[in-house]
Amino acid sequence: MARSNQVLIASVNVNGIRAADRNGMTSWIAERKADIVTLQEVRAEDAIFHEHADRLWGAKWNRAHAESEQKGRAGVAIISRHPLVEPHIDLGPQATRFDRTGRWVEASVSLNGLDAPLTVISAYVHTGDADDAGRMEEKLSFFSAMTDRMEQVRATGRHVVLTGDLNVGHTERDIKNWKGNRGKAGFLEVERAWFDTWFNDLGWVDVARSLAGDSDGPYTWWSFRGQAFDKNVGWRIDYQVATPEFAALANSSSVDRAPSYAERWSDHAPLVVTYKW
Repeated sequence: MARSNQVLIASVNVNGIRAADRNGMTSWIAERKADIVTLQEVRAEDAIFHEHADRLWGAKWNRAHAESEQKGRAGVAIISRHPLVEPHIDLGPQATRFDRTGRWVEASVSLNGLDAPLTVISAYVHTGDADDAGRMEEKLSFFSAMTDRMEQVRATGRHVVLTGDLNVGHTERDIKNWKGNRGKAGFLEVERAWFDTWFNDLGWVDVARSLAGDSDGPYTWWSFRGQAFDKNVGWRIDYQVATPEFAALANSSSVDRAPSYAERWSDHAPLVVTYKW
């Protein structure tokens, strides 16, 4: 039987929504026609975010936004053609330190023919610094708090998809120069262990990896420095992580890498997954 319903979910770190708007994100939006887009590093206060969302998607599109109390930092959002209900921007009473950091926003949508609501999460995990114990403690504590919240939402019986810039390459397949990054934030064993917990112990699914198989990348981030982009020396640090029932509906996955360095509107490229049922 042919599948008659689908939702196309795209996730991207925009590296500042104002800059992305200015540098050509509009063309990608028009060509991709995603149903739900999650953003990281919005870097704008609420009023400015809505101004740009209106221009990029249109005033009728639904949105949820968590800005950072640090001006010009972080910020995450969900943009959706479907109504968003129960928007949530904190990780619970045990993690209030992250409440105003602009690193977590979630909301639910009801999709035609899907057997339960879908909670969509946009997350932006700290970069960390292997030489700074405080910054690493912050990053690892965020992983702990987000894992607790993921399990709480899952326990409600909803489908869940966690999207975003998680700032970790899980395996050697996820970083082109993984040997040179051993011992550095983004590829530390203590960080990667959280992904092992999700995928091996708790049953969450790395959707893009499950579709791509055991191959290098596809990378989603390339430094603006040197020739990293031209030589495809990248990192796969943007993910869609789903509950197994929703992950089973994933039909295709792609990274919308810009045709050339000059045409990039962010240092990240959108990760796009189509789910069908």
